[in-house]
Amino acid sequence: MHHDVIELRKFYYTRALGRVVQRVLRDRLIQLWPPEKTAGMTVAGYGFAAPLQRPYLGRARRVISLMPGPQGVMAWPAGLPNCVALCDETAWPLDTGSVDRLVMLHALETADHPGALLAEAWRVLGPGGRMLVMAPNRAGLWARSDATPFGFGRSYTAGQLEAQARSAGFVPERGGAALYIPPSDRRFWLKSAQMWERAGLRISQVLVAGVVMTEFSKQVQAPTGRIHKVSVPSPLDVLEGIARPKPAGGKTARQGARRDASPGRS
Repeated sequence: MHHDVIELRKFYYTRALGRVVQRVLRDRLIQLWPPEKTAGMTVAGYGFAAPLQRPYLGRARRVISLMPGPQGVMAWPAGLPNCVALCDETAWPLDTGSVDRLVMLHALETADHPGALLAEAWRVLGPGGRMLVMAPNRAGLWARSDATPFGFGRSYTAGQLEAQARSAGFVPERGGAALYIPPSDRRFWLKSAQMWERAGLRISQVLVAGVVMTEFSKQVQAPTGRIHKVSVPSPLDVLEGIARPKPAGGKTARQGARRDASPGRS
């Protein structure tokens, strides 16, 4: 089952609960990747990560949001040049190694081929690049309710998310969670969301979050094997021919004169 871009847009931009979720997840992303430190970087998103990427507009060298074909696409950001592209989940219109930061939201849980999706993410990330995956928490309330986008597709535990990314070659760096309020539109929960987030970070063993999130890195090993030596001529050897030029054939002028003066030559 795939998300629908119209429903996702309604949730994040018109529903009060969705706007709270957007603010909570965006704050967590900014804590990990401060926008002021992304100058000269390419920041990409996949799934429906556009609501989280706005702080990087005008800061990063390039911002692009990729949306899978079955989900659909929307123009973003409003009032600015479009930064969104529709793509296949296993064939992104990005050069190999061209991305520095990649965030996935509403992506892995509905992917038809999650392993191939992560392999494509590995391809586009440059060496040392970072990827942040946000997915519904299997033990949380949000994965049990179909009233929000987090109730669709597969839910994950932190261990399952890490194991799947490891199989694609990624290295886990930092883990965390978010959305400690229930998926409710009641005013009390919406107004106290930030308080519950701060409490959840301190006592996460007691409170169960709705989203698990893990940051991964792409580590590329240095090439190994036999070392081939390259011989480079000395600059003095190169310039030696200017001071003492040699005729073709490797014979000096004196040798040529001696041959011409030898007996029997006319």
